[in-house]
Amino acid sequence: MFDDFYGLTARPFQLTPDPNFYFESGTHRKALSYLGYGLAQGEGFIVITGEVGAGKSTLVAHLMRKVDPRELTVGQIVTSNLDGEEMIHVAAQAFGIEVEGRDKAATLGAIEAFLQDEARAGRRCLLVVDESQNLSVEALEELRMLSNFQLGAHPLLQTLLLGQPEFKQVLAEHEQLEQLRQRVIAAHHLEAMEASEIAPYVTHRLQCVGWQGNPAFDQRVFAQLHEATGGIPRRINQMMSRLLLLGAVEQRTRIDALMLASVRREMESESTSAVAPARKVAPVDAVPAPGPIKHAFASAPTVSSSAAAPGAVEALLVERDAQIAALRQAVAELRDARPAVPAEAGIWTDRIASLEARIDEQDQAVRHVLTLLIEWFEEEAPRVAA
Repeated sequence: MFDDFYGLTARPFQLTPDPNFYFESGTHRKALSYLGYGLAQGEGFIVITGEVGAGKSTLVAHLMRKVDPRELTVGQIVTSNLDGEEMIHVAAQAFGIEVEGRDKAATLGAIEAFLQDEARAGRRCLLVVDESQNLSVEALEELRMLSNFQLGAHPLLQTLLLGQPEFKQVLAEHEQLEQLRQRVIAAHHLEAMEASEIAPYVTHRLQCVGWQGNPAFDQRVFAQLHEATGGIPRRINQMMSRLLLLGAVEQRTRIDALMLASVRREMESESTSAVAPARKVAPVDAVPAPGPIKHAFASAPTVSSSAAAPGAVEALLVERDAQIAALRQAVAELRDARPAVPAEAGIWTDRIASLEARIDEQDQAVRHVLTLLIEWFEEEAPRVAA
């Protein structure tokens, strides 16, 4: 992988949230301020919204590292496509409360008892709900009802809701959520990063894994990276991973705008729902058939960990280089032989053109396979699509 080629200690642009790479952009700084204020109140709801990949989960992971478990007990819900009763059971499980065999009433009683015990031990409780845009109105109402639990005059549970922009709209406009709206004590919408923040963001993540200037970057790369990604961190990570992979494949020590344009075209041409079948090319005498895509699909399911990634990529590169070398040699031989058979000049020209097209296809095929491998090893989501 490119981290070995550039001497990095880890992958700097992985797609899964990692607080070790937290970068405090202007909008993230504001969000932390609102979170700090909300947590200090110790009650009600805090709402953080933002586009997919804006960094909501990374922000919360960063916040959780600062939390003293002796003062705050945190439960997290990441599966939010729930109805009202399911929400109660999942909320209980988030705090480690056993709910098997209990109905809704018994589960509510167990939650209240747990919250009271935590309060008597001097700990407040925070429930973090991710992907809140998937919640039904009934589930949101159940969360509001949980916020009613008190010990004397002290509220026992505070809730942090993370969601995409549509959740912000639903929360603001739905007529059945008026009571919940009145309990929101802090809210912030994560905006995209500014163009001036792209270079510091990229270099920050690289420095976290030991980057010492290799590769170097043309300044135009950062401006075009902002244009291509809209300043959304996860999109930047996706494009930077492809860009560094291209740099490693081509053994570049400097990343320029032309390389970024090439990666951008490839990403824009890819289907997000399925892998397009490889084009069929008419066989040419004495030229080996393309193999990297078949090899990758045959071997990918057997990979058990990311440690196997470098070897898989190296194998693909060696295979590609051998096949392209064979194709180029065939082209050279055909060109050398062409003057000896002038009557067949048209045939030779067609064959040469066909072989050169095959060379281009081999190059495109291996890049597509490498793209699949990156997604395979770096995506947290299920890998069925890959």
